[in-house]
Amino acid sequence: MLLFAVIFINLALLAYTIGVWSEKISGKLKAKHLAFFWAGLLFDTIGTMFMEQLNTRHEINVHGITGMTALLLMLVHAVWATVVLWKRREDKMKQFHRFSLAVWAVWLVPYLIGVGLSIFK
Repeated sequence: MLLFAVIFINLALLAYTIGVWSEKISGKLKAKHLAFFWAGLLFDTIGTMFMEQLNTRHEINVHGITGMTALLLMLVHAVWATVVLWKRREDKMKQFHRFSLAVWAVWLVPYLIGVGLSIFK
C-alpha cells in the first residue's frame, strides 16, 4: 500500500508541476495544461486513498488537514480552469497562472510534510 501511495503522490507532483509551470511559461492557459491539472488531481486522490488505508488510527493531524485542503483547492482549480477555457475568456486565460501557482504552492505543503514524516519516522 505504501509503495502505491508514494508512486501516485509522486505522479501527482509530476503532473501538477508540469501543468502549472508549463502554463506559467507559455503565458496562457491551454487545454494541455488542463489535462495535467486533472491528471494531478486524479493521481493525488488515488494516492490519498492508499494513504488513508494505511492510517489505521484515523487520527486528525496537520498533514491530513493540509492534504484535504490541497485536494479541494486542486478540484476548484481544475473546475475553474475548465470553465475559463470553455468560455474562452482571453483575459482570464492569460492571468490564470497566478491562481495556478498559488494552488501549487499550497499543494506542496502537505507533500513536503509527508516527505518529512517519512524521513523522520
